[in-house]
Amino acid sequence: MKQDVRILLLGEPKVGKTSLIMSLVGEEFPEEVPLRAEEITIPADVTPEKVPTHIVDYSEREQTDEVLKQEIIKANVVCVVYDVTKEDTIDKIKTKWIPLVNGEAEKGNKVPIILVGNKSDLRSGSSMETILPIMNQFPEIETCVECSAKNLKNISELFYYAQKAVLHPTAPLYDPEDKQLKPLCVQALSRIFCISDQDNDRILSDAELNCFQKCCFGNPLAPQALEDVKTVVWKNTSDGVQDNGLTLNGFLFLNTLFIQRGRHETTWTILRKFGYDDTLELTDNYLYPELRVPMSCSTELNHLGHQFLQRLFDKYDEDKDSALSPSELRNLFSVFPYMPWGAEVYTAVPTTDEGYISYQGYLCQWTLSAYLDIHRCLEYLGYLGYPILTEQESQTTAVTVTREKEVDLEKGQTQRSVFLCKVIGPRGTGKTAFLQAFVGQNAARKGSPSSAFSPYTINMVKVSNQDKYLILYEVDVETAFLKASDASCDVACLMYDSSDPHSFEYCASIYKQHMESNIPCVLVASKVDLPEVKQLHGMNPAEFCYKHRLPPPLPFSSLSLDSTSKTIYTKLAWAAAYPHLNCSDMSNTSFWLRVTLGSAVVAVLGFAIYRAFARQK
Repeated sequence: MKQDVRILLLGEPKVGKTSLIMSLVGEEFPEEVPLRAEEITIPADVTPEKVPTHIVDYSEREQTDEVLKQEIIKANVVCVVYDVTKEDTIDKIKTKWIPLVNGEAEKGNKVPIILVGNKSDLRSGSSMETILPIMNQFPEIETCVECSAKNLKNISELFYYAQKAVLHPTAPLYDPEDKQLKPLCVQALSRIFCISDQDNDRILSDAELNCFQKCCFGNPLAPQALEDVKTVVWKNTSDGVQDNGLTLNGFLFLNTLFIQRGRHETTWTILRKFGYDDTLELTDNYLYPELRVPMSCSTELNHLGHQFLQRLFDKYDEDKDSALSPSELRNLFSVFPYMPWGAEVYTAVPTTDEGYISYQGYLCQWTLSAYLDIHRCLEYLGYLGYPILTEQESQTTAVTVTREKEVDLEKGQTQRSVFLCKVIGPRGTGKTAFLQAFVGQNAARKGSPSSAFSPYTINMVKVSNQDKYLILYEVDVETAFLKASDASCDVACLMYDSSDPHSFEYCASIYKQHMESNIPCVLVASKVDLPEVKQLHGMNPAEFCYKHRLPPPLPFSSLSLDSTSKTIYTKLAWAAAYPHLNCSDMSNTSFWLRVTLGSAVVAVLGFAIYRAFARQK
């Protein structure tokens, strides 16, 4: 909504433009009237809409055509004043003044006009019969007010309607020629209906209508008023009321009726409550509320965010199978101007056997969004109506900004629940298969090139009997010259191909360049289903780990995802959650016994593999 209103009064000489302004300000008819009143400003606290209002007079004798042109450009609304006793001043409305104001303006960009019939005290009847054809001819005319500067009749109302034409404009909402809502207005109101339809049955029940009414106007409707509203819609539409509730067509009809009856401020109140500006775009303040995130902090969804997302999932999971099919997902995002989740989401999160996004996968994708791009995540929550449905000030209440990582290290514990692991290794190591195995998918069976997969996967893992989210990111590197930013993460997974003699050399180089003593590291030997070869490095992987006090290399094969392979992800999460532990603690067998929840079989197997690596020299 505009922060102030500028009203320009135009009209033939002697019609009473200056008298109207002076009667408003002095609250009495002036005995002496100057040629032109000085510009006046009415403070916000004395106007009905609480917005400062500037009123500008015009005198043909005192001002040039160029000055008039500039004033028209600056005006938010123009009041064309005529004398109700003089027909020639009425004729000049359509032959002179409206063409002067809007002659070159395109449809939709015209300045709103209020027709003002002054000196009604000198005429017994109304001029409206003459004025109505003019109003029908020029759709930019908002209304016509007959008044009298002499006896103060309708003076305040005149300026109220002028102010209203600016703050609650008809032009963006309604096409008076077609007598219907404009497409952008229909689109905005359809989104509002969809958000307000909390059970997704395509009908606003009495309870939902009252929630909507309370949200927009502060109070619910009385039961009889609610019935009266539905009766009006039922009588005027064929499909506006269904199962004793309001359909989308009924909701649109109701807003059309408000506008046709001059109550477009009602529709504007609804639109602005749901975040829209005067051009029917969602405002930046609504979509992108300010959130400060210091450099070493991260962002996560909190319990309020999870509660909202769970309600949303339940609303759109129409078949109650705890998964969202592609059509259900499209319905969920129908309130967006675009589809926020692309095809890559199906390779980034856990899915069902049918390939649908499971509830766990749904939460994982939201968690990934909040971690990687919190401002885009806030935008998404805004489109979905988070602040309206949760009665919160903004989407920022759904988010927690974690404390600095340095504080976690100092205190020896973390409050974070989301960790980033970067998977680094030469091409052809099997990094994509490693990421896909994390979300229960087999990259080989997909039969797609690696470019078709998301570089991120995310899933839940247990750490100390608590659910944590682990994000795996495949670093796309072609040489050993890795940027320092590429190495920044909570834990690094250095992966080499145990069947390629040159593979480990790359990992050793990366470790020495970027990670030594800074980032928790876990080494993974991939493709252990293939014959193992000696690595052409100064020392074998097991010796390297021993020297640098790292855990022994962990075996992985995408062909046989046994408990040993799956334990790798848990170990990565533990390494990220406990970065304060030094490498000797992490390489200690008892530490990894705790990680693997005391599984003696897995521990013995891991030790046997470690010894096998130690013999390779």
